[in-house]
Amino acid sequence: MKKIKTNNKKRVIVAMSGGIDSSVAAALLKRAGFNVSGIFMKFWSEPHSGSALVNAEFKTDLQGYNRCCSPDAERRARKVAEILNIPFYVLDARKEFKKKVVDYFLSEHKKGRTPNPCIICNKEIKFGLLLKKALSLNADYIATGHYARIGTTNNKKLITNNKKLITNNYKLLRARDKNKDQSYFLWQLSQNQLKHILFPVGSYTKTEVRKLAKKFKLPVNDIPESQEICFVQTNVYDFLKNHLKLKPGKITTDKREIIGEHAGLPLYTIGQRKGIGKSGGPYYVLAKNQKENLLVVTKNEKKLLKKELTLEKANWISGTPPKIPKEIKVKIRYRSRLSSGAIERRSRSKIYSLKFKTPQRAITPGQSAVFFVNEEVIGGGIIRGTGN
Repeated sequence: MKKIKTNNKKRVIVAMSGGIDSSVAAALLKRAGFNVSGIFMKFWSEPHSGSALVNAEFKTDLQGYNRCCSPDAERRARKVAEILNIPFYVLDARKEFKKKVVDYFLSEHKKGRTPNPCIICNKEIKFGLLLKKALSLNADYIATGHYARIGTTNNKKLITNNKKLITNNYKLLRARDKNKDQSYFLWQLSQNQLKHILFPVGSYTKTEVRKLAKKFKLPVNDIPESQEICFVQTNVYDFLKNHLKLKPGKITTDKREIIGEHAGLPLYTIGQRKGIGKSGGPYYVLAKNQKENLLVVTKNEKKLLKKELTLEKANWISGTPPKIPKEIKVKIRYRSRLSSGAIERRSRSKIYSLKFKTPQRAITPGQSAVFFVNEEVIGGGIIRGTGN
């Protein structure tokens, strides 16, 4: 296991969620000699419909609470801070979270896209709002339990007095544990953010992190991990029905045959099979025609395969578009495999085209395409549309 370099002069604020990864991150930094403080962030949740029951085992009814910051989670985070003997604070980020994350999520769905709210939360809240708050408190770093790593490259530059100034170029790297790697969610980070960020568990496997939790005697090993969107209580379908004005319309095949009605275009995503058509299927969502309010489906799953996409809002980790190899590795969703592709910038525009060696299934506008060169994340962009 790789140990974190000791530095007892630097102050770090750890985003503590009450889960195993952020708890072990705090413990590792404390062991390394950093001046550590823990902070628990409260995010927006739908109005609470009943009182949650909390018992001594930290088991909570999550009804009406954000999964990331329930009373249960706060109690665990406080307990871990107490065990580690570090200061513990609570930051109320509900207003900012609602505006930056939830409203964005709803707005994108309304436009017929399928956004990834975790990516926006990382950019705007965890490494935006929290970092700004930490720096205002004279902290040197913030740390989280993300499975990712940060590397540096020394670059020499000349300055006006003819002396050489060595600057660090920060690199975002994949985690050692490739099954837990979360670098995909961090492609919007900048150099100014990366120089103030630590990812203590990024050099460990999940198995090693669990062993460390036992070693540090932290009460977090039996906490189940959720893969759901934190502010959605039941499912995305119900959440969107509750928060958007939906307009029903026709379901039509790719041959323009009407086979039924949809409940509102935001409720569907490209490649979806469940809930499409009453008979004669299976059908897959092929496209969403916003102008005519039509849900276009197909029986031919091969029609979901596309070799090209366009990207907008590109971000390059280095700060400027790098010298991109002719072929790089790309992920078009978190759990997709790395695929080979070539990127090209459209002249005089901020739009990029990306061509794959092999066709990709269900390329979805609103999702992120993230670029990798070996272990490094060099950048990414938001999928705008597809080509042939």
